[in-house]
Amino acid sequence: MIKILVTGANGQLGQELQALVVHFPTLHCTFADRLELDITNQEAVTAFFAQHKFEYCINCAAYTAVDKAEQEQDLCYAINATGAANLAIACKAHEAHLIHISSDYVYHNTCNRPLTEEDPTTPQGVYAQTKLAGDQLVLQHNPATVVLRTSWVYSSFGANFVKTMLRLGAERPELRIVYDQVGAPTYAADLAQAITDLILSGKAAQNPGIYNYSNEGVTSWYDFAKTIFELSDISCQVHPIESKDYPTPASRPHYSLLNKAKFKTTFGFSIPHWKESLASCLETLNIFRIPY
Repeated sequence: MIKILVTGANGQLGQELQALVVHFPTLHCTFADRLELDITNQEAVTAFFAQHKFEYCINCAAYTAVDKAEQEQDLCYAINATGAANLAIACKAHEAHLIHISSDYVYHNTCNRPLTEEDPTTPQGVYAQTKLAGDQLVLQHNPATVVLRTSWVYSSFGANFVKTMLRLGAERPELRIVYDQVGAPTYAADLAQAITDLILSGKAAQNPGIYNYSNEGVTSWYDFAKTIFELSDISCQVHPIESKDYPTPASRPHYSLLNKAKFKTTFGFSIPHWKESLASCLETLNIFRIPY
């Protein structure tokens, strides 16, 4: 039996992990959200680890309201940086392995090619800066940590771009979506499966460090929206616009396609293409009649 703590239990990835681990009886998971464990409170984290004796911690907890973070800098830093550091310290003290979820936003550089883990990190905005600080702190306090940087996460759970498009596409005859931001969507169910495989294979414990993970392929938000509508038989017309025509408080990376070669070479796992995974998510939403 492998004892695992999953923080951010009610987020997209946390809920996908809850749905997945029921199929793996050797995994004993404790799912904690902020009410069960405030990761920004170091004493609470220390006591929680002492009580449960975890072998792994999957840190899915994050402040992800990218624009709101510009006004809530302290809270964003407390969750994304201080909270992550508290978990890393506790993991090291109790010889537990930490898997920390990070973001493509940390790169935001001018390398217009698939981004590697060694590329420059020049985060723009509070959210991006706190995510990079979290990466640095977890590795500083516990070098035996796997940091997974991912992008454009969506799921059948929670609020996300896919569900927003489905709702708006059903309500409106046309939408305007930015086409000059390029990357790859990540189905949280695939990321949950990858993390589970890392633990069950023992490869997470053997290969600490920073790894990029997203679904294969490349797209823009505009093409992503068009594909969502095509696969869902929604007739909403999508018009491409530039980012400057849709200003936001926080800057978004124009190019955040992640190079996954290090992940695939080190762990030997294949990664599904984003269109295949999108189809799977849409099928799940349809089968279970999950509201948008």
